[in-house]
Amino acid sequence: MKLVFATNNIHKIKEVQNLVSKEIEIVSLADINCVEEIPETGSTIESNASEKAFYVYNKYGINCFADDTGLEIDALDGRPGVYSARYAGESCNFENNITKVLSEMSGIENRKACFRTVISLIIAGKEIQFEGIVEGVILNERHGDKGFGYDSVFKPNGYNETFAEMPLEIKNSISHRYRAVQKLKEYLSLLKST
Repeated sequence: MKLVFATNNIHKIKEVQNLVSKEIEIVSLADINCVEEIPETGSTIESNASEKAFYVYNKYGINCFADDTGLEIDALDGRPGVYSARYAGESCNFENNITKVLSEMSGIENRKACFRTVISLIIAGKEIQFEGIVEGVILNERHGDKGFGYDSVFKPNGYNETFAEMPLEIKNSISHRYRAVQKLKEYLSLLKST
C-alpha cells in the first residue's frame, strides 16, 4: 500500500515511516508533484486536517492522510489551538508566538495545557480521524533549545523537563503526534489483515 502524507516535512515523513509497517510506503507531496500551497482554512484542528487530506485525495486520486496540531491552553479558552502556527500574526515566527502566549498567561495560576494532533486518513474516499493528546503545563519562561514551536514553554505531565529540554527519542515516544500515529498504525494493520 502507498499512502501520501500531505506534507513536505521530511522529518515528519521519516518519523511516520519508521512507525508504520514496511509494507506501507509513505510518500510526500513532492513525490506526487504537488507543489501548490494546500489550503488550511478550517476553524478547528479536525477540519484543517480533513481539508488538507481531501484536497490531495480529490485532486490526485491517491489514498492519503494529513495532520494538524495545536497547543490548547485552558486559561486562554483553548487558544492558540488551530491558530498555533500564526498566533502572533500572519508573518510571525514561533518566538513571536511564545512571547504572545507568555504575555497572555502573565499572572495566571491555571497553567494547564495540551498539545493535540489530529490525523485525517482518506482511503477510497472514506475518511477516518485519529487523535493524539499530551497534557502538561505552560511555564513562565522558556527552557531548552531543542524542538520547535512551543516546546520550550510546554512541560508534559509526569516529566521535569520541557519538550525542548528532552532528548528527541523521549519526546517522540510520548508526543501527541506519536500517539495519533500509533492509532493510525493500528488501523492500517487491521486493514492489511482483512
